[in-house]
Amino acid sequence: MLSCLIKIKKYQLKSYLRTNLNFMLKAVLFDMDGVIVDTEPLHQRAYMHMFDKVGIRVSKEQYNRFTGQSTLAICKQLCNHYNLRQHADELVKIKRDNFTKLFFEDNTLELINGVETLIKEYHQHGLALVLASSASMFTIKNITKRFNLDRFFLNKLSGADLRASKPHPEIFLKAAKAAQVLPSECLVIEDSTNGIMAANRAGIFCVAYKNENSVNQDYKLADKLISDYSEISYEKVKNLV
Repeated sequence: MLSCLIKIKKYQLKSYLRTNLNFMLKAVLFDMDGVIVDTEPLHQRAYMHMFDKVGIRVSKEQYNRFTGQSTLAICKQLCNHYNLRQHADELVKIKRDNFTKLFFEDNTLELINGVETLIKEYHQHGLALVLASSASMFTIKNITKRFNLDRFFLNKLSGADLRASKPHPEIFLKAAKAAQVLPSECLVIEDSTNGIMAANRAGIFCVAYKNENSVNQDYKLADKLISDYSEISYEKVKNLV
């Protein structure tokens, strides 16, 4: 078997393993923004206010490329690109203060349609659920508390607390470890190019959720593309990986 694996090209390895070895789905790793709750409009407003405060103009195309990355990683890029006198941590604080204010003022914020049913169904069938988001842990905890989701998740990981941001696979590899399963026994639900790349690099089956507010994202590395959570009910995914 080893000699066969050596001959397989890297991009084929994940498919080969799924075809020739019997893996069961044991855990689902959820991104948060754009997957569980649509906070992207709030994030965008918070970023735009920060851009204005530090005196920079960020194009729509450049902003779209940030989707899925941690706030610190984004602010480091901004400091380098625009040669800002402020430190990245200062930009992070401005952005997060703006977002927190908007979060608690916006009473219209709701879970994405169908995701609560999906989370409950997966949990009921014994799948380990881990929330793996680039958002700060402060925001993650506010979201799960606001929508009473804490009891469903075995663990929560923030990309802001890790050494590398998506598209690096660190967050999903650590999420699989937190669920006490192999990456090959997981499924990731993502909505961004960077998140999909991170899942792919971790060797984890990735479902891309096409969110209308996550524009211009590249789904070609996703194993499955959906626009409705009914497409990945437990019965439809239990043997998918």
